[in-house]
Amino acid sequence: MFDFIGGLFSKDMGIDLGTANTVVYVRNKGIVLSEPSVVAVQEGTNKVLAVGEDAKAMLGRTPGNIVAIRPLRNGVIADFEITEAMLRHFIKKAHGESSLFQPRPRIVIAVPSGITEVEKRAVEDSAHNAGAREVYLMDEPMAAAIGVGLKVEDPSGNMIVDIGGGTTEVAIISLAGIVSKKSVRVAGDELTDAIVQYIKRTYNLMVGEMTAEAIKIKIGSASPLPEELSMEIKGRDLITGLPKTLTVNSEEIREALSETIMAIVEAVRITLEHCPPEISADLVDKGLWLAGGGALLKGIDKLLMEETSLPITIPNDPLSAVALGSGKVLENLNILNKMVSPGTR
Repeated sequence: MFDFIGGLFSKDMGIDLGTANTVVYVRNKGIVLSEPSVVAVQEGTNKVLAVGEDAKAMLGRTPGNIVAIRPLRNGVIADFEITEAMLRHFIKKAHGESSLFQPRPRIVIAVPSGITEVEKRAVEDSAHNAGAREVYLMDEPMAAAIGVGLKVEDPSGNMIVDIGGGTTEVAIISLAGIVSKKSVRVAGDELTDAIVQYIKRTYNLMVGEMTAEAIKIKIGSASPLPEELSMEIKGRDLITGLPKTLTVNSEEIREALSETIMAIVEAVRITLEHCPPEISADLVDKGLWLAGGGALLKGIDKLLMEETSLPITIPNDPLSAVALGSGKVLENLNILNKMVSPGTR
């Protein structure tokens, strides 16, 4: 009776609790929420004033008594209390209309494959305190592979590279298990920071995180473009202290990003070096798939193809891949039991 009622009323969820964005999948509904992992709080009291899109709009623009916080750093919880508040907000928003009898949801949360047991426990505790009935943890690369449609249970090699906000997850998967993997805390945030530092060093101009992210999205690239781009940016002149406008182009931004991008390429190479020969043979034909926001960086597929000699595939919606994968396991209990770790409480 309980299982029937739970399946009928409970809105079980798959969550990609990302450093940059949180994406929520609700069972039988699909993706229902995708918002920045940002919380605005009142300084001193930690009273939550805004979450998600509303809070992100405040980054770098808040008065002294309001702080916009990103509670996750490098794929793990940096502020437990704020993460819990953020999760509670997103779970409530994803639930939608209330019901007199609606069991608390089961939640599958995708986490970086390289995090520690203590960090895993922090994620579990946050989800339980935010309203979850049961919490299951799933490796991000496995979730991403399922999300892009790879047949992970087959006796054949599949490779996924998930470039998120805080971590890059590289994994080779076969028979529903991870054969070789590499998790590095170098990803979208590092790319954004590289732009901030380059403009500061080259032009004595300080730009905010939001501006640097816009530069990355609009003209950032990993390899030369057919037609190079440029854009006008605004910031604070570090010499005069006054507002200043200048124009930057895609070639110099590519130079700014190159060191960070090569760290991601190196993680892919290391994973391939530890791959069994038979699976390497599978990858020659099947190549690797990209997921996460980093997959949208212009030319990243071309660069990886040059560096690995493998075909590269980018799905239609790489940002939702991890949430889709964590949600899909809720539809199949056999997959749930094989691929996720139950919480400790």
